[in-house]
Amino acid sequence: MPKAPVFTKEGNRTGMIDLPDQIFGLKPKKHLLWEVVRAYLAARRQGTHKAKTRSEVKASGAKLWPQKGMGRARHGSVSAPIFVGGGKAHGPRPRDYRIKINAKAKRLALSQALSDRARENRVFVMEEFSMEKPKTKIMAELLAKMNLDGKRVVLLSADSNKNFYLSSRNIPRVNFRVAKDVNALDILGSEYIVIEKNAITALKERLTK
Repeated sequence: MPKAPVFTKEGNRTGMIDLPDQIFGLKPKKHLLWEVVRAYLAARRQGTHKAKTRSEVKASGAKLWPQKGMGRARHGSVSAPIFVGGGKAHGPRPRDYRIKINAKAKRLALSQALSDRARENRVFVMEEFSMEKPKTKIMAELLAKMNLDGKRVVLLSADSNKNFYLSSRNIPRVNFRVAKDVNALDILGSEYIVIEKNAITALKERLTK
């Protein structure tokens, strides 16, 4: 059973905790992780790029010169792709880049990503994400005390913790996520995970359906 160190909200280490095998004890499968990450990255693309074709360019439709007798190549319109300002022959068109991935595969990929970080001893558990008021300096000091300053860190909360989010959002390479919304891309894009103790239960309920 994988284990992780436990810290207080002040950053003091108090001991170790067992992590559930169903979430943190799986063997990662690279192809599944690749498929899911590819789908998440594709979904981020807007797909609104577009170039005008010759029929959409605003230009005269008159024939430039007679078909024969001028000693020039034949042309019918200044909007043809060969001319400057003409339409694009095979330009980009609006499209949807989303790739369908089953919900079960997404849940499995998230569990495998968490397992990979746990296997490398990069999962830290915090007893409670608690702050009286938002303070970036306090958050930076907390991460430094845990030897995580300058690292890519995901703070994984059990719920929407406004003070914790506001305290961490201006720290480079630190991301705040809620257990019900976190995905495999968030985990794989980080070096370390600091997870609230209650968030482990929330993840277990979400990923062991």
